[in-house]
Amino acid sequence: MSSPAQRIPDKTSRFTDSIGLVFDDITATSVRGHADLNEEHHTPWGVVHGGVYASMIESAGSVGASYAVSERNQFAVGVHNATDFLRPSTGARVQVAAKALFQGKTQQLWEVVITDEASGKELSRGQLRTQNVDMPSA
Repeated sequence: MSSPAQRIPDKTSRFTDSIGLVFDDITATSVRGHADLNEEHHTPWGVVHGGVYASMIESAGSVGASYAVSERNQFAVGVHNATDFLRPSTGARVQVAAKALFQGKTQQLWEVVITDEASGKELSRGQLRTQNVDMPSA
C-alpha cells in the first residue's frame, strides 16, 4: 500500500473488515483493492447484497479522497453515493478500482468499478461525491 500511516490509518474499521474489503494500493488519484465475497454477503435469495457493493464504493472512494487531502490536515466524507448493480453474483473474488474524476478545494468526485476477477465482468459501478473536511482537534 502506498499510504504512510500518518496519512491513512493503518487499520480498517470493523465495518470494512465485515465486507471483506482489502486495500492493495492507495494514491491521491486512485485506489485498488479486492474482496472475497461468499454466502456471508448474501441476501436471503442467495446473491451478494447490493449494500456490500455500495459500501465498497463508499469505502474505496472516501479512502482515496482522504489520501488526496491528508497533507492539508483534512479527510473526506461521502455526501452522495450513486451505485448501479449490473449483474447478480453468488460470490467471487472481486477487484475494486477507484479513480478520481474531479478533485476540488471542497469536494471530490470518484468513480469506482467492481469486477469479478475470474470472468472480468463488471458487477457494480458507482460514483461517490465527497466533502473535504478538517480533521477534528485532538
